[in-house]
Amino acid sequence: MLVVAGATGSGKGELARELARRLDGELVFADSRKVILGLDIGTAKPARGADEACAFHLLDVCRPGEVFSAARYVELADEAITAIHARKKTPIVVGGTGLFIRSLLFGIIDTPPRDEELRRRLEAEEDAEPGWLHRRLRQVDPDCAARLAPTDRVRLVRALEVFEKSGRRMSELQREHGFSRPREPFFALAIDWPREALYQRLDSRVRRMMERGWLDEVRSLNEMLRGPERRVLKTLGYRELVRHLSGEWTLERAVEEVQRAHRRYARRQLAWFRAEPWIEWVAAPPDLEVIERRAREFLAEPLSASSSRP
Repeated sequence: MLVVAGATGSGKGELARELARRLDGELVFADSRKVILGLDIGTAKPARGADEACAFHLLDVCRPGEVFSAARYVELADEAITAIHARKKTPIVVGGTGLFIRSLLFGIIDTPPRDEELRRRLEAEEDAEPGWLHRRLRQVDPDCAARLAPTDRVRLVRALEVFEKSGRRMSELQREHGFSRPREPFFALAIDWPREALYQRLDSRVRRMMERGWLDEVRSLNEMLRGPERRVLKTLGYRELVRHLSGEWTLERAVEEVQRAHRRYARRQLAWFRAEPWIEWVAAPPDLEVIERRAREFLAEPLSASSSRP
């Protein structure tokens, strides 16, 4: 299995599609926003039929408001990867959601089940006092809080839920797990852009999204979604454009804030992936010939006996 990880806007999607063409592969996306139906332009989701030479998996697999955990991601990704292997093709996992990728590669941490009543209480605290979740997590698990954005409600709630139910810190459970025994042999890489070059790419990308009609997409979702479904409008970029639609910000201000949000998100992703020893960083722009050769060398190796995939 090949993995192309890294920051948003780094070109990992383009690299993965090119590798799929050269290596007879299929893409398995690892993106917590691309799984959501209706979040299209703002997530840089490839259009269906946009690339007939390359099959896509794990796009649009949950509706707005539905729970989609790392465990559910691994379940669906396992199914897709098994089917890809059965077709004698190469699975290429691509995305920037580190938790999804790490869980797929090394397995899920043993944590308590969901507690809906506790979750509602935590959500109510955040609704009454924005930022409460992150402040509370800093008190009980500062290491975990340092890796999460104050707006990452889903993961903040889960980390606090684990602590409340088990008395154990999520960061402690992660250290104990170790993430050291792969479920299947893999070769993972990420594109290493100079920071300012990546920021310029992100700013240009946001402008292209706006030109493609992103604001219209957000307007449609804002009018259509109700109740828990509206949580998707708090995701990266969407929340800033909603503030423009509500009259709070000018469009120019909203676009600038979207660009800033993308840069902050990229920094968090880079911090996550640079802490992972299993990623091979390649200088940007990536040398496709060198990467293809490395990938072919990996694919030619005998399968490791350490694989624990079901």
